[in-house]
Amino acid sequence: MLAKEHSRPIFLTPQHIRLDDTFILFFEGQIVCDGLVSTWTIETINPEVIIGAQLLRIPQDTGQDLIAAYLDSSPLDMLPGAELRSLRSMLLSESKEFFMGAGVANQLEEWLSGHKFCGSCGGSTRPHASERALVCLPCERHYYPRINPCVIVLVVREDKMLLAKSSRHNADFYSCLAGFMEVGESPEDTVRREVFEEVGIKVGRIDYLSSQSWPFPSQLMLGFIAQYESGDITPEPSEIADAKWFGPDDLPNVPSARISVAGKLISHFLGR
Repeated sequence: MLAKEHSRPIFLTPQHIRLDDTFILFFEGQIVCDGLVSTWTIETINPEVIIGAQLLRIPQDTGQDLIAAYLDSSPLDMLPGAELRSLRSMLLSESKEFFMGAGVANQLEEWLSGHKFCGSCGGSTRPHASERALVCLPCERHYYPRINPCVIVLVVREDKMLLAKSSRHNADFYSCLAGFMEVGESPEDTVRREVFEEVGIKVGRIDYLSSQSWPFPSQLMLGFIAQYESGDITPEPSEIADAKWFGPDDLPNVPSARISVAGKLISHFLGR
């Protein structure tokens, strides 16, 4: 008789694997794919690939768990035709369900690799028996995956919206302004500070719309729409390559509402 879903451990060993499990393989921060296929099954994977790998269960809304396998050595020699792809490259090519599950797995890989040793005493850590946590063996300090709260904001002025192109990542699209929350700030405080720092504009009324987990690298994005109050657009060069007011009829290339909260903010404003 199979164990109930909620009773299955989070950190897995080969003995926990079931015939209907679906795997996503990670190596050095990238996903191992077979052509257009991004997940693997017992039938398609070479079992030797996951020997010695850290296995972590990622629950899915569909009820079918995703098993993330973090590999210590390249699997390409054992999986003919396989290739490595970044999660960011899959933004538009995969379903939202896959992207969100892979995003959780990607964030957990960074957490696992960054907490092999305790930041307090330097001792080795081990997986917790029943929680998604790492425990220091000598001092028993617990380490949980860290989430970084951020705001993302669409500034609007009558029928126009302010969109900006980032100076980073060679961006070829315009999007909303965004930034990390600082200690002591409310989300609304961060909206006002980030907008002024990035484009020199002051905003008035701020309305919350939606949120999203974002795995680059491990963020909780809080989405707002803010009303323009005063000031002229003055981009901060280290952050913003360009920023302009756009109307419904002259939109540039913008993020998709299917998978990003930035796209959802833009679509919400256009659909008023």
